[in-house]
Amino acid sequence: MHLINVQSFLEREQAIHSKSKVDRQAKVLQVHTYKPEEYAILSHRWGKETAEVNYEEMVELANMDTEKQGEIRKRAGYQKILGGCKRAEIDGYKWLWVDTCCIDKRSNVELSEAINSMYRWYENSAQCYAYLHDVFDPFLPTECNSGCYSLSNGWPEWFSRGWTLQELIAPDDVQFFNKDWQPIGDKRMHSRTLQAITRVPQHILTNGFSWTRPCVAQIMSWAADRKTSRVEDEAYSLMGLLGVNMPMLYGEGKTAFQRLQLEIIRMSDDQSIFAWDPYGHIGRSGSVLADEPGLFRGCSDLQTMEIDEFMKALRVLKAKEVAERLGSFPVTNRGIQIWLPLRPCIGLPTVFEATLQCRASEAQRPVTIYLTLWKSNYYRSFGPQSKAVFPEQGVPRFEQLHLRYQDIVHRNPIFEFDDEAVSERRFSCSSTYPKELTDCNKVKLTSSNPLCVRTYADSLANSHFSVGFGQCFGQVWIHVFHEECSRIFMGSEEDNVKEEYNKMLIRGPEHAQSMVEAYPGPSHICIKHTRLPYWTV
Repeated sequence: MHLINVQSFLEREQAIHSKSKVDRQAKVLQVHTYKPEEYAILSHRWGKETAEVNYEEMVELANMDTEKQGEIRKRAGYQKILGGCKRAEIDGYKWLWVDTCCIDKRSNVELSEAINSMYRWYENSAQCYAYLHDVFDPFLPTECNSGCYSLSNGWPEWFSRGWTLQELIAPDDVQFFNKDWQPIGDKRMHSRTLQAITRVPQHILTNGFSWTRPCVAQIMSWAADRKTSRVEDEAYSLMGLLGVNMPMLYGEGKTAFQRLQLEIIRMSDDQSIFAWDPYGHIGRSGSVLADEPGLFRGCSDLQTMEIDEFMKALRVLKAKEVAERLGSFPVTNRGIQIWLPLRPCIGLPTVFEATLQCRASEAQRPVTIYLTLWKSNYYRSFGPQSKAVFPEQGVPRFEQLHLRYQDIVHRNPIFEFDDEAVSERRFSCSSTYPKELTDCNKVKLTSSNPLCVRTYADSLANSHFSVGFGQCFGQVWIHVFHEECSRIFMGSEEDNVKEEYNKMLIRGPEHAQSMVEAYPGPSHICIKHTRLPYWTV
């Protein structure tokens, strides 16, 4: 690793400032191939690339002309390094590491090595300086202030960035400084406030992972509201916290987060990795792996269960035999091969409730997720699961499944419709949900909005029917649902169409399969007529 020689840096800066002779042979950055002497490390929020100082500029500053030197030395990034070196000198450290200038990013090998080693570098530092560039007072804010920090969740920006999460946890000693490098306390002093800001428990802030390592889902939840400049860094910034090493492939986009999860699965039997989005907010079915850390937002209180505790909760008697099956889940080209206890949904033969070996901290029962069977493989299933009913009694059956993690291609289909004939029969469109998906006589679906329902009503006959336009697992489908004339539809029109939406959403896989069986070949489907019951006034 490259480290800044604090004395050489400050001497060079003083010589340039006083216009004295600069020692051009002095090495400001030096390589340490072994564990160096005690060093300090700087954690900070990156500004614009043009405001920071890179490796080449730091090395060559003494050889530049006066104008270029002046431009670099005026940068906020340079002043930040200067402040860090002055602080390190006060604290008696000869070496300082700063990510902006201590990594030669022209070398992909060095960049990859640095990212894979970064957690360890922070962990091995004698002291970490957390520089809060947007804090002007000599104390750390203790209350959320959206006025001062509107772009970073109401707290200083340092707390909203992806990389600073590991920089908060890994070092034993983290000292906070405001914009003017005034000390404003350490992470132990502010552990209660830091827990409120970051959701990282106080015992982790004060003791790190020395006592116990949280489950994967809980660690992911700490990053749920953090941002990174590049989408790949959502994954790369978590590698050290999760004990993962993998090559950097900038340009791969969200695939990086999928690779991260697969690496975790290969080295761990922690099933909480499948417990993301516990409240089913995304409303679609697909891969068993999460698309981003934000989907773990509701997992901050999850913890793994010991096998005996898990078997007892399931009322399983032959625990030892079952435990051997649960011990590993290899990644194959077909999917993740895993044994899970399943309960089939009553009335929905393709929907199952799967129980995971983890629970919320105050709960006695394990976490459950919903799986949908599609073409002999299982996918995560979402939607209004309150509409699904699972048998409460009895022991769930253990089955070996293949959980698909490969992305599903969503076609974002457009449906065109003509409902003039319906109007002639006294029916009119009473409501649509979601409304934003309908434009004139077209319904446009997306991967995040896979269903649109239009409800038609004859108020005189107290009758109605609904038409659902949906897609599931890349298959488009259309379903017509009607109620008997004796049914009295209660509530507002908006409530009514949402109820129909929920019914169709949970049965999306069934409707899609029906369409496959009815129209196995053509990519374009036309429904000219559909039969509805005859209603009379």
